[in-house]
Amino acid sequence: MSDYDPPDVPLNVLYQDHEILLAEKPAGLLSVPGRGPHLADCLLARLQAAFPEVRLVHRLDRDTSGLMVFALTPHAQRHLGLQFERRKLKKTYVAWVAGEIAESRGTVDQPMIVDWPNRPLQKIDHEHGKRAVTDWKVSKRADGCTRVVLYPQTGRSHQLRVHMLSLGHPILGDPFYAEGAARDDHPRMMLHAEELRLHHPDGGRMERYRAPPPF
Repeated sequence: MSDYDPPDVPLNVLYQDHEILLAEKPAGLLSVPGRGPHLADCLLARLQAAFPEVRLVHRLDRDTSGLMVFALTPHAQRHLGLQFERRKLKKTYVAWVAGEIAESRGTVDQPMIVDWPNRPLQKIDHEHGKRAVTDWKVSKRADGCTRVVLYPQTGRSHQLRVHMLSLGHPILGDPFYAEGAARDDHPRMMLHAEELRLHHPDGGRMERYRAPPPF
């Protein structure tokens, strides 16, 4: 993280009401502050400068872009936090991965744990890992790569990145898990949080919010 150079782009707030705010995080920007003043710039800090009442609910990896939901009240923070905890909130991601996947859809059910000697990397561990499940489907194949839609059923750190790697198809541009041209020939990691489906804290109605991928 010593080479942290966050993108200087305007805030992109996609939705706001009296309880919640949804914003798009650009690739390369931390969701929350890291350790040390050089890692203070993050989406949370940028939002709080404009909306002091903003409260954190979840995170995206620095190299992942896409939709994040924030609470504007303590009630909304509790309500959304429980939805994440109970897996009531549904997330959809889009990614480009190396290689052309032969199957049209599938599920990765591989338990994960932190790779302690190499943290923050994660790894699959059938003895000590926590359950991690990702559904996926192919939307396009082109030039030796595959565009996939990913539906995580659990929320482990780096889950989508490790699960795609376990299929032999790392996410393009991934600085941790891709190698060679799959890592180096792309200006960013090709993973984007496209959609959130959640129960609104005011009344519980199911709402759907989207941020189209930039790739």
